[in-house]
Amino acid sequence: MNAIWTSFSLAWKFLTIIPLPSSSHTGVRPHTLASSLGWYPFVGFLLGTILVLSDRLFSTIFPDPIVNLLLLTLLIILTGALHQDGLADTIDALAGGKDRKHRLAILKDGRIGAIGATGLILGLGLRYAGFASLPSGSRETLLLCMPAIGRWSMVLGAWWGAYARPEGGLAAPFIQYVSLREVLLATMIIGMGLLYAMSPFNTVALLVLVLVGMRILVWCATRLFGGITGDILGTTNEMTEILFLFSAPLLIAMT
Repeated sequence: MNAIWTSFSLAWKFLTIIPLPSSSHTGVRPHTLASSLGWYPFVGFLLGTILVLSDRLFSTIFPDPIVNLLLLTLLIILTGALHQDGLADTIDALAGGKDRKHRLAILKDGRIGAIGATGLILGLGLRYAGFASLPSGSRETLLLCMPAIGRWSMVLGAWWGAYARPEGGLAAPFIQYVSLREVLLATMIIGMGLLYAMSPFNTVALLVLVLVGMRILVWCATRLFGGITGDILGTTNEMTEILFLFSAPLLIAMT
């Protein structure tokens, strides 16, 4: 039981800024760090629950445009803008890197360039547009599932990819030691959550779309960067969530 709590609390710590009681992680082994990936979709569903409850509260006070902006702001605050930082760095690296070594150096640079900032603004704008266009009948369902499916895509990215930097880095233990067990746990959680929220057809269709998309993304990252990094995993989450906001309503409307 203690191992389960440790894995979950590690996932919560890395994906949110909300502290948990009795969750000291000093001296944690790499395998234990990797085991936390199995709980990523569960943390995503918890974040989605916060979004749903906040949406209900905000909707009683503010008009829809302000509600959507508040939800966007809340999600960024709760996650410490971790994935937005990864998206901006990845865009800068793709735009400014002349070769693999140069791209990795830009990823490691904490500064954000003009192209990265532009991409970040566009990403936030697309997410806001996605929130604004959610159909009322399935709005809460999609808000609940969006953070979970984004974090499931990160698990797939870590499992399928090799770490890009030979010298290691913050995300290296997750990518190097993740096993099929964590992938199966994460897949079971996201599958059960989606089946509860939507039809079996939509669940399978969304999972297949993410699987194919992640296979393509890992292939591209391997060619361009030599593997996966934490910034690329953050970009994966952002891209998956935005695509989910636009594709899931279409799937629901078709069924």
